[in-house]
Amino acid sequence: MRIRVKKLHQDAVIPRYAHFGDAAVDLVATRKWEDDHGNICYGTGLAMEIPENHVGLLFSRSSVSKTNLRLANAVGVIDSGYRGEVMLKFDKSGDKQYEPGDRVGQLMLVPIPSIQFVQVVNLPQSDRGLGGFGSTGS
Repeated sequence: MRIRVKKLHQDAVIPRYAHFGDAAVDLVATRKWEDDHGNICYGTGLAMEIPENHVGLLFSRSSVSKTNLRLANAVGVIDSGYRGEVMLKFDKSGDKQYEPGDRVGQLMLVPIPSIQFVQVVNLPQSDRGLGGFGSTGS
């Protein structure tokens, strides 16, 4: 699959897989700022064309555990129609953060099905039934 990528910043790094078989590509920050809500924001300096029937999912890198940051929305979603800069927003709880030039997140492209929801009166029984949070054990 080929993805069209546009550099919006001279220091932008075209995403690539770090290792064969990786599920996601690394994203590198070109700039950093704090928004009106106290979130630490990183721009990647990239815009891209996510193919129709696909979604771009933004995740933290495992190295986020070395910082005081957590993705503000847990997992970011880039819809196929979005053509703006790919950005990540993090909640902060301390002073250790990423800086421009650091790998700040991961992008995974995933195919999405076309779903039509059908209202019914009853659903078929299942082994799990109505068991919710913690119903399968700890």
